[in-house]
Amino acid sequence: MISSLTTRIFAIFWLTLALVLMLVLLLPKLDSRQITPLLDSEQRQGLMIEQHIEAELRQDPPNDLMWWKRLFRAIDKWAPPGQRLLLVTSEGRVLGAQRSEMQIIRNFIGQSDNADHPQKKKYGRIEILGPFLVRDGEDNYQLYLIRPASSSQLDFINLLFDRPFLLLMVTMLISAPLLLWLAWSLAKPARKLKFAADEVASGNLRQHPELESGPQEFLAVGSSFNQMISALEHMMSAQQRLLSDISHELRTPLTRLQLATALMRRRFGEGKELERIETEAQRLDGMINDLLVLSRTQHKNALISEAIKANHLWEEVLDNASFEAEQMGKKLDVPYHPGPWLLYGNPNALESALENIVRNALRYSHNHISVSFSVDNQGITIHVDDDGPGVSEEDREQIFRPFYRTDEARDRASGGTGLGLAIVETAIQQHDGWVKADDSPLGGLRLTLWLPLYNKRI
Repeated sequence: MISSLTTRIFAIFWLTLALVLMLVLLLPKLDSRQITPLLDSEQRQGLMIEQHIEAELRQDPPNDLMWWKRLFRAIDKWAPPGQRLLLVTSEGRVLGAQRSEMQIIRNFIGQSDNADHPQKKKYGRIEILGPFLVRDGEDNYQLYLIRPASSSQLDFINLLFDRPFLLLMVTMLISAPLLLWLAWSLAKPARKLKFAADEVASGNLRQHPELESGPQEFLAVGSSFNQMISALEHMMSAQQRLLSDISHELRTPLTRLQLATALMRRRFGEGKELERIETEAQRLDGMINDLLVLSRTQHKNALISEAIKANHLWEEVLDNASFEAEQMGKKLDVPYHPGPWLLYGNPNALESALENIVRNALRYSHNHISVSFSVDNQGITIHVDDDGPGVSEEDREQIFRPFYRTDEARDRASGGTGLGLAIVETAIQQHDGWVKADDSPLGGLRLTLWLPLYNKRI
């Protein structure tokens, strides 16, 4: 087996080319309709007929007025069963031929006119043999034999020889299996690599030993691909370990800061400075928590999935949001509640995604929030609308980036760490869904989530 892809392509190309040239050059020589020498048995048969006709002519004296009748009587008498005999005079006159055969008979006479070396040739359904020399006194005639052609060669093969373009097409079809095998051998490792790359794109970082096989070039690519996977796994692990270490190291001084704040409040009472320190400490604590959640969410292997109904998944989120909206003096509408639609995924991640978006709407809305659900044969669509300040069109794709903040009303003064929507987008994409931002009919921002149904994922 040729291991080099370059050598394989080169060898198959020249092998195919040689096969095509060989067929083009050799097939015409295999045409049974080519003029060929007679077999020994055919030679003996012709000489025997020649002798019988000469003897017959000697017994039948010539008649100047009806000279051609005695020739017809002789060839009719000694013609083998199912065959016919022709006589060609020295002037080129053909006796015993049918009008429809004259063209092919003339063609054969022009190719075979030597009685010392008689030949044969097929013309469609008949075969002509000759010539044999018949002597009639001072006159000499050439004797030809017409018999039915044997069916050793099919009409389709005859058609190939008569139509060069059709012969070329058949030759291309014969070479097609070699070319298909070459294309398949090239495409198979490429498809494996494509499937492996798709898995990496979807977050499944696992090595593929089957890539390290086949031609040398693909073997090297597969080896490099698996090395890349190992490097990515190492980087992901190192990133998670770093975030965990950072959060642990930050929580220790943060806890001391919160303890010191409590001691100062006890000793000196309330103050604006203490309130500011405590607010920033709480924001820092929330940011550390969100960073850890984002890190765990981005590592898809950490998600444990199961089948769950949408109403069981999000009813509690909606109940809690309604209670919070009431406490804030705002109105939360749910015109279409989730039904018993089956989803497949990590319940905590999906529940947290909707909760983050609803809380985001509660934080930035003025008075009104709406959450609606709809379903079709493909999946579930969720619209979360608010009547807040909204987000400009150029910022709508950027708000899903970690720590991104707009320059308008949705800024740091309104709270949050800037990680909530990044966590939402990561979780939704890992469940083969999508999330986008648009203008809301309520005047603020509309966030739309789409998730596929479980029966479409099996």
